[in-house]
Amino acid sequence: MSARALLHHRRRGLPSALGLTCASALLWGVAHLYIGRTRAGVALLALQAALITMILLALTALRLRLIPLALRPEWLTVLVGALVLIGAVWVAVVILSYRAVRPARPGTAARVLARGAVAALCVVIMAPFAYTARLALVSRDVLITLFAADGADDADPWRGRSRVNILLVGADAARNRPGARTDSMTVASIDTRTGRTILFGLPRNLERVPMPAGPARQRFPFGFTGDGTARTPGLLNEVYQWAEDHPEIVPGVPDGRRGPTLLKRTVSEILGIPVDHYAMVDMHGFAELIDAIGGVTVTIKSDIPYGRQGDILPAGTRRLSGKEALWYGRSRSDSSDYVRMARQKCLLYAVARQADAGLVLRGFERIADAAKRYVSTDIPRDMLPALAELATRPGAADLKSLQFVPPLITPSDPDWYLIRRTVAQTLAAADRPRPGRSAASSASATSAPSGAPAGAPEPSPAPDRPADLAALCS
Repeated sequence: MSARALLHHRRRGLPSALGLTCASALLWGVAHLYIGRTRAGVALLALQAALITMILLALTALRLRLIPLALRPEWLTVLVGALVLIGAVWVAVVILSYRAVRPARPGTAARVLARGAVAALCVVIMAPFAYTARLALVSRDVLITLFAADGADDADPWRGRSRVNILLVGADAARNRPGARTDSMTVASIDTRTGRTILFGLPRNLERVPMPAGPARQRFPFGFTGDGTARTPGLLNEVYQWAEDHPEIVPGVPDGRRGPTLLKRTVSEILGIPVDHYAMVDMHGFAELIDAIGGVTVTIKSDIPYGRQGDILPAGTRRLSGKEALWYGRSRSDSSDYVRMARQKCLLYAVARQADAGLVLRGFERIADAAKRYVSTDIPRDMLPALAELATRPGAADLKSLQFVPPLITPSDPDWYLIRRTVAQTLAAADRPRPGRSAASSASATSAPSGAPAGAPEPSPAPDRPADLAALCS
């Protein structure tokens, strides 16, 4: 049989043509090599090999470098274009492969069947690229909606700071009262060299908190007192809404920003450190975020009343839904504000540790929707890549927590000097390398007594020493 006759014979069978087309979808160029178009087949194989090599490099050796780029809207736009291009090229390879091996004179029914099969194969190939591109567009929308670009210098995202302090706020806008109350307030002080973090927790019921210089201090020279009524008795958790309701207290700041601005400045006065940024989430939004990742597993130390029907969250390690987690973090029945604060820290710690890539990916669109509706922040978009890079450092797993609660302080009559001195000493100890230890490991030793035998259980920290969250929440 001549070469031309053999080629004609090979092109006649529809099953073999569809089989070669499917094989070419997995390994580019197979169909072209089969019919003798060696150059085209080798070129397609080389192109696919180069593409797979680039993807493997991106997922392995370059992964840590590429993660920060995923937090830049412009790079997400590039990613969407790249995904669409790769998918289109792959589909084109499939179509060209079929055209190269299709039967010479198929019947009408066979032609319709073959085209339908090839179209279905193209849809299967394009679907993951389209889905990933959609996730990238959703991410881009969240970044643009939540974070404002400020043109920060990429060479020094921290602007010379050895620490960045972020106020984490949980807000509760109850139906039976106007405005919002910031019932959970924690400053995360992050070492910009190691990623190690110390959490400073402030109780919502601090009284007569010192106000920052300016109109706020002129209005409350001896500390914040609100209007002295039952509605506004003058607690720390009222400062946010007070600023929103009284524009003259924070002049020149627009609606929606006065509360965060005054709260940041007030917390800075309390702790004696600059508060650079804030991130606030509505409590009900937090429940939606937890549901989006499929719940969160926590260790409940003792039974907690749940709901209004007399139910109980029993003690033990269990997985909570968003609603259950909200009760776990907010319930004060048979406990106190200070116990609740500790539970909130453990809840945040559990979410941070358990929200792996798979869980986030499965609930990504729900997470994005909840974030846009319930989260607000002034963290600049240009700082996100640097924060993401910090989160990948080994020290980022070391979280310490220091709560300014009794017996360390008395909320009705706080010792502001003691609070500021304790914060300063804690940060100085965390930043000070110890003999025989690297600077990266010094922070983890701040709550352990020197000379403690290796392997000995770590004692409970003193009230003015940071506690290890991993140990407290297990």
